[in-house]
Amino acid sequence: MALHWFNPPVPVKTERPGIIRSVNNAEKAGEELMKWTKRGPCWDLAVRVCMAVIFDEMEPEEARKALLGPRGARLHGRDFRRDGT
Repeated sequence: MALHWFNPPVPVKTERPGIIRSVNNAEKAGEELMKWTKRGPCWDLAVRVCMAVIFDEMEPEEARKALLGPRGARLHGRDFRRDGT
């Protein structure tokens, strides 16, 4: 199966506090997200976005924008929303 590339890469928090990983494809982003123990609405959105790309229901660039938007910002340690969702 072909990988679904992000260009440029998307930053994603790792299971180690303070460590952020740059991932360049939806498969690797999903793999990193599955390691998370704290799962909430932002995590759910990110996993759904990655799955949509993997199943060719969303273009990688569209997914990248979603992952970097306000709700996706929690994936890389920048919480732009006051309510934390």
